[in-house]
Amino acid sequence: MPRRLAPRLAAGALCLALALPATAQWTDSRWSSDAGLPSLTSADSQAASGEEFALGRAWLRQFRARAPQWQDPLAQAYVESLVARLLPHSGMGGSTTLVALVDSRQLNAFAVPGGVVGVNAGLFAFAEEEAALVSVLAHELGHLSQRHYARGKARAEQTQVPAMAAMLAGMLIAAAGGGDAGIGVAMGSQAAFIQDQLAYSRRFEQEADRIGLQAMAQAGYDPEAMVRMFRAMQRMASLQGGNPPEFLLTHPVTESRISDTQDRAGQLAVSRPRDEDIQYHLIRARALLAIHARDPQQAATRLRQDGAPEPARRYLEALIAAGRGDTDTALRRLDGLARELPDLALLPASAAMVAFEAGRYDDAIARSRRQLRLMPGHVPASRVLGEALLQRDPDEAWRVLRELADQRPEDPQVFTLLAEAAGRSGREAWGHLARAEQMQLTGRISEAIRQIDVAKQVAQREGDSAASARIEQRREAFIGYRETLEKF
Repeated sequence: MPRRLAPRLAAGALCLALALPATAQWTDSRWSSDAGLPSLTSADSQAASGEEFALGRAWLRQFRARAPQWQDPLAQAYVESLVARLLPHSGMGGSTTLVALVDSRQLNAFAVPGGVVGVNAGLFAFAEEEAALVSVLAHELGHLSQRHYARGKARAEQTQVPAMAAMLAGMLIAAAGGGDAGIGVAMGSQAAFIQDQLAYSRRFEQEADRIGLQAMAQAGYDPEAMVRMFRAMQRMASLQGGNPPEFLLTHPVTESRISDTQDRAGQLAVSRPRDEDIQYHLIRARALLAIHARDPQQAATRLRQDGAPEPARRYLEALIAAGRGDTDTALRRLDGLARELPDLALLPASAAMVAFEAGRYDDAIARSRRQLRLMPGHVPASRVLGEALLQRDPDEAWRVLRELADQRPEDPQVFTLLAEAAGRSGREAWGHLARAEQMQLTGRISEAIRQIDVAKQVAQREGDSAASARIEQRREAFIGYRETLEKF
């Protein structure tokens, strides 16, 4: 089958509408020199990897445009740390991954070519221990490390069915609220060769399980947690009348698979077992609060019923107090927890966020700066500092947020803040450029090009030659992304 997508696959084309942008550097000295996509037409392995990368990053941009995002910097940093811990043991050392958090109570996680790992808030609600969550992440990284997309696509091409495009389109529909209908698109599109693919897919799942179990053991997690997670999912499906959670629709669990996982887990030794991380339970509290935003007491009840550690319950009580406007109580409780658990950066960062959300900008700035002196580069603290400085010192906010954009060039929320900082500090051209970056990161490449044209006009009017040069470079790259994707 040729690389070009068939015109009849309009749904599949949705996930290919955008291309991977070059990393935008917001330093004074340079921009990234990468201004194009890898070849998408050659059949050699390196080009195939480039195609996977481009597909996945293009898909992520459409995903952001359609799915509800769980915008929690603390949860984001935590999941990214877990993925980083697993990567060297998953056969993906040196790989670049991106984590997408989804504001959904559905139990689901996914992996997309290009190193994209997605996690629903609902997965935290379901997994009562860190190792259970890790087992799902390790399984998804197993799919990526074994390049199941490339191998599955080669198999699909033998039967002339563009399986990957349809699968990604189905995931987009499901993420946008289509529910099981989206999964139906993903699964139904493969009906022409489902019997031929069935054993192959089972092998992929077994491979991902095997890689995931090994990664867990080597990273210090109990591989038996994967077995416990699978059985818990089965029980959930049974209690719901056979209606499986979203994760099981794309990752079916059979008794034979559980038995195989049990056998493999029993053969693995954990060389340096990790203690249960209290941080997991704090993040789980945040996830439950996001899910039960309209009735926070449901989150507290759930934690209590699940026997969560006492610090996690106190942490949630502090967040609930902050939500009802009792900032003094919230900060007092968070500061008390921070004194008891001084190694948890999440606690002072949470307090700074609470102070900012209550409009106590000077307090938020002081707390963030104090934490950054101890932990330079801590992303949640840097973000709170930049956001609070917008209310006090836009020039300093620009500096902080520009450095954060360098650190996180794929984070659309950072560019949203950077655009505001540029506008408030009189950097109009840079503000339009930051907005253009935010647009292309959230699936709006045509709007991004229009915005960057405005940036160019402003830079020329202001006589800012440095801004003009960088804007022109990014404009050429944006057009290149769009044109490249239109060709295949």
